[in-house]
Amino acid sequence: MKSVIAEDLVKTYRKGAVRALDSLSLDVEEGTVLGVLGPNGAGKTTVVRILATLLKPDSGHAQVAGIDVVKDPKSVRQVIGLSGQYAAVDETLTGWDNLVMFGRLYHLSGDQARSRAKQLLEQFSLTEAAHRPIKTFSGGMRRRLDLAASLIIHPKVLFLDEPTTGLDPRGRMEMWGVIEGLVKEGVTLLLTTQYLEEADQLADDIVVIDRGHVIARGSSDQLKNQVGGERLEIVVAESDLVIAQPIIDRVTHGGSNVDRGLRKISAPVSNGTQSLIEVIREFDTAGIHALDVGLKRPSLDDVFMSLTGHAAEEAVAEEAVGKKKKGDRK
Repeated sequence: MKSVIAEDLVKTYRKGAVRALDSLSLDVEEGTVLGVLGPNGAGKTTVVRILATLLKPDSGHAQVAGIDVVKDPKSVRQVIGLSGQYAAVDETLTGWDNLVMFGRLYHLSGDQARSRAKQLLEQFSLTEAAHRPIKTFSGGMRRRLDLAASLIIHPKVLFLDEPTTGLDPRGRMEMWGVIEGLVKEGVTLLLTTQYLEEADQLADDIVVIDRGHVIARGSSDQLKNQVGGERLEIVVAESDLVIAQPIIDRVTHGGSNVDRGLRKISAPVSNGTQSLIEVIREFDTAGIHALDVGLKRPSLDDVFMSLTGHAAEEAVAEEAVGKKKKGDRK
């Protein structure tokens, strides 16, 4: 059963000059995690805002838990949770006060709000800091509290828009643990991220978005297989490159690439271990000493580069430069 369905969503700004979504379609199976992967500006947040009823599409259709997001937004809000890119908590209040306040905003009784706040503080390991002002919380603690607030009503579907943005590696790992715990409880989750390793770690299925439309979809392994299987990578002395490459081409049936700066030869292989053994055997016969040898599986970085022609990090950097230039002209 599909918990989330989006069909041909279009959203434009500046009288159509900017096309944030370009006939975008996706769906999420109940009880699974869909990772929506793409650089800043790809349309990830726009999708989330439409599905969470915060924004209306110009055209297209979307349902969450079987409810039309445009025709009945009030009912949608009763079954979803949303955690945006930035913690939406009141810094002047304590963690406890924030959660009780959110509970009351969701029309829980005073006793229900307090009971739920206690449960969530325990679940997110925030009990000891419950009565401290939010302004004293670390970034990771704020993000955990923000996520806790989105779970006040036990949502059927949870939207997480870049939940680990701005966190250090430790904070990111802690948040991953929290998210994995929610999935085990059966929550359907749509997760947007620009961190390739995050999608690899958390998502059952991954949608890659670029310039407002879906350019690929599949599991992490399926997407990696689009790039190819394993690659043989061998580093040799510079003087051995000319002799080593023909040997590798013969064993792997061609298609090798040489990075002369790194003195590294790489080639796709269908049987990694066997090819590796054959290459080393022929190197011994030819008197070539391999300085480093390895087999590499393609990463999501490789997938993104193959699909878009640029790395995700480069796209983010390019957008930041563009924004800076616009600001300079003002």
